Amino acid sequence: MRSRSKNKFRKRVFTYLIAIIALGLVGWFGIHALGGKHPLVSVAIPINAPENLPDTPAEWRGRIDYPALDRQLADLSRRPEMAGLAVAVVEDGELRFVRTYGFTDKSTGARVTPHTLFRWASVSKTATGAFAAALANDGAVDLGRPVADLGTSLRLPGGAEARVTLDQLLAQRSGLTKNAYDEKLEEGQDPAALRTSLAAAPLQCEPGTCHTYQNIAFDAASEILARAANAPFGDAVEDRFFRPLGMVSAGYGTARLTGAKDWAKPHRGAEVRPIKEAYWRVPAAAGVESDIVDFATWMQAMMGSRPDVLPAPVLQLAHRPRVGTGRLYGGALRAATGDTAYGLGWRSFTYGGSRLEGHSGAVEGYRATLIFEPATRTGVVALWNSDWGFPFRIPFTVIDSYHKRDDAGWLDLSELPPPAGGAAAPGTVSAQPKG
Repeated sequence: MRSRSKNKFRKRVFTYLIAIIALGLVGWFGIHALGGKHPLVSVAIPINAPENLPDTPAEWRGRIDYPALDRQLADLSRRPEMAGLAVAVVEDGELRFVRTYGFTDKSTGARVTPHTLFRWASVSKTATGAFAAALANDGAVDLGRPVADLGTSLRLPGGAEARVTLDQLLAQRSGLTKNAYDEKLEEGQDPAALRTSLAAAPLQCEPGTCHTYQNIAFDAASEILARAANAPFGDAVEDRFFRPLGMVSAGYGTARLTGAKDWAKPHRGAEVRPIKEAYWRVPAAAGVESDIVDFATWMQAMMGSRPDVLPAPVLQLAHRPRVGTGRLYGGALRAATGDTAYGLGWRSFTYGGSRLEGHSGAVEGYRATLIFEPATRTGVVALWNSDWGFPFRIPFTVIDSYHKRDDAGWLDLSELPPPAGGAAAPGTVSAQPKG
């Protein structure tokens, strides 16, 4: 009897071990298939199955006219300036619309899916600002200390690094001329060396007194925050935010994008462009990639949906406006927005009587935007793999639809000149900083 009991016990233990190993392998392959770098331990990872996404007309519910939006986006995606497009809408805090259009690679005809990876470009700054706010909330970093005291290669004209605080750096108040030395970064020069050489760069204003948009200087945050977190910058952000939020597709680095099974190639018109690594080398400024579903999850977290990961004091600290900025975008959209301001890697502005928040970004062959209305927790994320700026108008069409305003024609393609040879039509690209 004792021998039989021992055998049963051994069988039970063996069964449990097999189950644990199987679950571990499923998790490992699931994460690494999406481009993840690390096995995950003791982190709950909710994953939206594709069949649970609101990606068909029968699943679209809400105030927004989703069928009309879908038609507009489908028409937009067929323009020769476009390659692929992924859009998600959060309405009243809930994911209500996920739709993809066009191609990850026009040369092969591969289609965009909800799990295609795109680059966030400068929307990555929102993660950096939130991470700085989280570390400040923990007491691990002091936003009010001068950057010279925080272990960075950054040097500013006149030794201003001894006066400019981390808070001012993340609010783009370095005083440097806009996008200082970005062209040298694109030539392949080392970001840390460039940060040191900024001591000789021209100033637009006295450091700390105005907003001047930067990538290389802003990325001093990757050095400072890595030191405060005692971990590589990208790993620290992924572990603090992306993994607990279930954003298993989100992360940093060229290899993580190009090594994924499903990723969008950069395009200019019909031409597939080579990948350029420049802005991945300033990860705090422009290093993140993900699919559209995880991009929407990030927006929901920024709205306050996950206080366990991003509590209200952290969001308030990151989003609070620090400095006024120039107007955003270009043309009619520029005229329609106002009261623009910048927080910690975070924009805010008024449109149609509402306060909107978010960020947009642009690197060669990719564009991204995340815009929402905090009062209604309604907003849009969009990712596309082309250089065309016209789709930056998408969030404004959605916000107008939510508020039942007359269609302002933001996505009216009839106003565009006829396409010529697949190149972007002159005058239709909204002005956006690099990164």
